[in-house]
Amino acid sequence: MATGAQITAGPRDWQIVQQEADGYGTFALAGRVTRDAGEAGTVVARVVDEATGAGVVPWQRAAPDGDTWSLNLRAPAGGLYRIETGFSTTDEPRLEWARRGDLVHHVGVGDLYVIAGQSNAAGYGKDAVYDPPELGLHLLRNNLEWALASHPLNDSTGSRHPVNSEGGNPGHSPYLAFARRLKAALGYPIGLIQTSLGGSALAQWRPEESGELYRNLLAVVAAAGGRVKGVLWYQGCADAAEGWGAAYGDRFAGFVTRLRADLGQPGLPVLTVQLNRFAGPAGPGEDLHWSLVREAQRAAARDLAGVAVVPALDLGLSDEVHNSAAGNLTLGLRLAEVALARVYGRGGYGVPDLAAARRTGPAEVTLEFSPVADRLFDFEVAPEESVFTVTDDAGPVPLASETCVGATIVLGLARPLSGTAAVSALSGHHPRGLPPIDVTTHCPILAFHRAPVLEPTGRSAGSPIERSSPDLAPNTPAAWSRSLNRPAGTGAEGEGEGAGQGA
Repeated sequence: MATGAQITAGPRDWQIVQQEADGYGTFALAGRVTRDAGEAGTVVARVVDEATGAGVVPWQRAAPDGDTWSLNLRAPAGGLYRIETGFSTTDEPRLEWARRGDLVHHVGVGDLYVIAGQSNAAGYGKDAVYDPPELGLHLLRNNLEWALASHPLNDSTGSRHPVNSEGGNPGHSPYLAFARRLKAALGYPIGLIQTSLGGSALAQWRPEESGELYRNLLAVVAAAGGRVKGVLWYQGCADAAEGWGAAYGDRFAGFVTRLRADLGQPGLPVLTVQLNRFAGPAGPGEDLHWSLVREAQRAAARDLAGVAVVPALDLGLSDEVHNSAAGNLTLGLRLAEVALARVYGRGGYGVPDLAAARRTGPAEVTLEFSPVADRLFDFEVAPEESVFTVTDDAGPVPLASETCVGATIVLGLARPLSGTAAVSALSGHHPRGLPPIDVTTHCPILAFHRAPVLEPTGRSAGSPIERSSPDLAPNTPAAWSRSLNRPAGTGAEGEGEGAGQGA
């Protein structure tokens, strides 16, 4: 064996290390040294910019322990870097000419995001779209080797954790586009960790239930270093059924709480997606459960600190339930914009969500949305094509008109309201119509289910207080920052605490 320094533990080629709160990450190295009998010297290591060869972390001397050594190198967020080692003998004091040592290529310090959920998280887009690999966007593949991220992200070739191996090869995912947008905005690498599985139910992500995918997630995160910046969660189709839909909100909240505790990151950001549409036939009563799951996902972003949600009902499909590749591109960018706004405090945008529904006349309901960058636009659809439905004690209330006014939508009713009233938007497994959008961001509103219509006093019949107001609507910078106990407008650049065939 050639003499010199060998690395036996530490970062591997293509690995992204999660940065710490001060914007630095640690490359923890350990190894052995092979030398001639009686030869004295020490192992040295440094970090250089891979593009230029310029030094980033100067030569450091390792702590010797016989023929083994260890050393921690702290590098700033950025890269790609190369880690160099060598054996500096007493006969050659010039470190650049130290005897050979192992090298680690294409590594970086940045942010890690773990991907969890079912098939639209795994990426089942089967059509063509331009979304190529890019240096600085890396993936811990299912074989537990780091690599340049490329589709399909949930490739099961050589998997070391077959519990989430797909029954067929997946396709295009939203999350390469997500990572690309963050890297461009933040200026450092993004690493992805894929743990999702098509068709998986929430029970598989809850250790209190079967929990096998949850345990796998923890094991894979540990293999990546043990800490991540955030979680990308897209799941719910498997739970849009009798006995599961109504309980989704509480069970998802339990998953979030337990995951944060087990990772030791109490404020870990969780970026979620409200269920897309299912164009195939639904079973009896399933329409209700699709609406209940979507409402639970909307409520989670309102009620759980550090949870955000983006819509998907406007996206194209590549089959009856899986988002198309073009739709995934839009979704990835949408998630990235919300992350930039909520996790990093660097621009981005929020998602228009219902803040309140008010009775503003005997036969009129005004819907207030927040945040809205400019104004809402509903494509000037006819009332019979509206995405909104209103019910009261007498049953369904037909719409006579729909008018967008700034951040509000005014619904004119065909008859006066009778008793307690509620309003829904984009109901069922395959909602009709075009969701209204924010004209600046083109992000559509979130679906909602049976929101109470408030009386002019601010109360609805049978509802003691108004549940939300425009200034505290979910996904606004004020609400997100308040929920994470930090001033609005400040970012969380370091650790995350600041921050099957089914779909």
